[in-house]
Amino acid sequence: MIWQFALRYFRARKSTSAINIIAWVSVGAIAVGTAALITVLSVFNGFTGLVKSLYSSFYPTLKIAPATGKTLLLTDAQLKAVTATEGVAHVSRSIEEKAVLRNGNEQTIAVLKGVDRYFTSVAGVQHKMVRGKFDLGKETGYQAVLGLGIESALSVDVEHSFVPINVYIPRRNASFNVGMPEQSINNGVIYPVGTFAIQQEFDARYVLIDIDFMRNLLDMAPGEVSSLELALQPGASEGKVKRRLQALLGDGVKVQTRVEQNATVYNVMQTEKWVVYVFLSFILVIAAFNMIGSLSMLVIEKQKDITILKAMGGRNSLVQRIFLGEGLIIAGVGSIIGFSLAIIICLLQQHFGLIKLGGGSFLIDAFPVEMHGDDFVLVSITILVIGVLASWYPASRAARQEITLKAT
Repeated sequence: MIWQFALRYFRARKSTSAINIIAWVSVGAIAVGTAALITVLSVFNGFTGLVKSLYSSFYPTLKIAPATGKTLLLTDAQLKAVTATEGVAHVSRSIEEKAVLRNGNEQTIAVLKGVDRYFTSVAGVQHKMVRGKFDLGKETGYQAVLGLGIESALSVDVEHSFVPINVYIPRRNASFNVGMPEQSINNGVIYPVGTFAIQQEFDARYVLIDIDFMRNLLDMAPGEVSSLELALQPGASEGKVKRRLQALLGDGVKVQTRVEQNATVYNVMQTEKWVVYVFLSFILVIAAFNMIGSLSMLVIEKQKDITILKAMGGRNSLVQRIFLGEGLIIAGVGSIIGFSLAIIICLLQQHFGLIKLGGGSFLIDAFPVEMHGDDFVLVSITILVIGVLASWYPASRAARQEITLKAT
């Protein structure tokens, strides 16, 4: 009965057309706010997914690194145990160290990352090549793959020149000798054969090389590495595998998921998303004021109906629930229209890229969009809360109204 009354009040023409107009203005404001929230949150999801896909090309699903210091020393038994851990598909060893690279008169500082033959199974750099080839062979000299920024800084032609690049790395545990600085530095030669482009953070920083080159240059023990990088089997839980590996290797190492390896970036993106959500929610708050005005005027118009209901034995709570239901219908209709608009906008953007990114220098041409079910749930809860709060005062006022039957 409550919803029948509320629906009838919503659909019926009012004696004053202003009440109908204000009610539909409330519906429109909620629809606009809902569509804006879903669309903008979906754009943030799209950018987050894009960043994750870029990072997945370079960073592994799980990474085992030393809890303190720069390297960890693992025995063959420990490596076999890690590989045999349930959920682990591939394990790659890596050694990273900063170095000075020099090509003729050009020089720059880069991070040399030595990897083994399993690296292509845990990352996807080989799919981001823009020039040359992904080949870390060492038959005719250690070959290297450069980031696009490193290639530019050194003026290297990876496709038409096989000119070596000189590498200089400080010796481990050696103090700098001012009189004979060359005794404090190890040097080697690498041959660039390819260039990758992922994003500036990687392109201007990394050079990939065979792990044996780094091990020889840094005088490292056979089982010593900077980290282990892991790819998981399809369907394996990152959290469960992480806990298994942490229990296996103890507190001397830290096992990080891809999000934890880039916690700052992901935290900033999530913070921005929540800030935008809060600001766009004010559109719904404005709609709430329209609802308060519309319901207040409806209470005044329906005084006779309220009096008759109470005279027939209706309790104050019944009257209050009727007008609360009226407010929720207004909010519900607005949210349905808003969700429909948002879905249409997002689908058009996904398929046709209607809104383009300016500048023409980004990896994609149009704003990326990903609709997530949890965003729809969040916005629905927000609308429900705002609808109840906006309806509470008019509904309470209607419930407190005294019976004023007049004798005729």
